[in-house]
Amino acid sequence: MLRKAPGMRVTQIAQRAVDLDRASRFYSVLLQTLPLATYDPPGLVFFDLAGTRLLLDRVAPTSLIYLAVDDIHGTVDRLRSAGVAVTSEPHVIFRHEDGTLGPPGTDEWQAFVTDSEGNTVGLVEQRPTSVG
Repeated sequence: MLRKAPGMRVTQIAQRAVDLDRASRFYSVLLQTLPLATYDPPGLVFFDLAGTRLLLDRVAPTSLIYLAVDDIHGTVDRLRSAGVAVTSEPHVIFRHEDGTLGPPGTDEWQAFVTDSEGNTVGLVEQRPTSVG
């Protein structure tokens, strides 16, 4: 059974952005960085996510993307303070027991926000399982 696609990795993720300026501001706040490049026309904005490009594109379909964060509660608080709609508060979604999808002995926390264009964005933190 194959477990890894040899030589493949995610290079780019496209997300629908009807209003590029508004979406650029939103993702600059979310990601705490400025866009890498903007090409308008044709209506494209790029951000760098640790070597993977996030493309905001006027004609892309909507997608659900999940972003790893170091502090899910702090990130949600920061985004809420910036006026971002939080659609699901941080909660444990899964306990990693065997290391298949995350380090054994960690809980996967998730929360969801809505971006400026109406797309859902998932936030994910893996942290050691708390006892008790």
